[in-house]
Amino acid sequence: MKNAAAGRLYVVATPIGNLGDLSARARTTLEGCSMVAAEDTRHSGALLAHVGLKKPLVSLHDHNEAQRAPELIVQLLGGASIALVSDAGTPAISDPGYDLVRLAAEAGIEVVAVPGPCAAVAALSIGGLPTDRFCFEGFLPARGSARRTRLDALKSEPRTLVFYESPHRVIETLEDCAGAFGLARNAVVAREITKLHETTYRGSLGDLAARAANDMDFARGEIVLIVGGAPVVEGAEGGADGHGGALDKVLVVLMAELPLKQAAHLAAKIAGTRDNETYKRALALRQQGEGN
Repeated sequence: MKNAAAGRLYVVATPIGNLGDLSARARTTLEGCSMVAAEDTRHSGALLAHVGLKKPLVSLHDHNEAQRAPELIVQLLGGASIALVSDAGTPAISDPGYDLVRLAAEAGIEVVAVPGPCAAVAALSIGGLPTDRFCFEGFLPARGSARRTRLDALKSEPRTLVFYESPHRVIETLEDCAGAFGLARNAVVAREITKLHETTYRGSLGDLAARAANDMDFARGEIVLIVGGAPVVEGAEGGADGHGGALDKVLVVLMAELPLKQAAHLAAKIAGTRDNETYKRALALRQQGEGN
């Protein structure tokens, strides 16, 4: 239930590079708020100064949100209106803000979105890979073993995958993606979106991994990595018929011991799928490097 006496929490998207992307509504909202909760007060202070605003700033970042969010809730309940911003893009999307938004909603405080830039959506819009269904994974683990474990769990995901990555890890991540998804899987690397040196690289994971290792500019700036989803054979995707993961497991085991055609034929009998569809799925798995 809405608390009529409380102020509002505005979740305000800010530019990811080009300051011209700050919307008129975002500026008006920032101007009208009692204070701004910012991931980095120096960074956000510079943005406010650029648009001619000076507002009280309070820090809200990964290391203090658990403590700071309840303090801000008290001020919101007292009638203050607060704008939540991150360093770039939309707050709470792989950025601080989730705890504050959750606590505000639980306290009956109205939470208002002031939408705008988001690196993941911007990269998807120009990537040229399917966008009707996608899976946003944020940042992959920094440690190689943990990263490879996460990628291995996603290798049969049919939706387009979207990751954020730091420039100093992009080469290793592309190599790990190629190992998990196969060299031939299509992918896109979008770097420095909306900035002066914006570049979009498209190709197979194998091609992109090789290019990243030889192109000094590849590993510079903010990076969004998009990977095409796993090939899906009609009737073999998990869902209404329930065959997806089980069929793949059967195929991988049989393909390790038998010729492809024979493995597909036996897998179809076991899983109750059609021979031709199962054979297509077997071919896709072999292309991804999951069978002999």
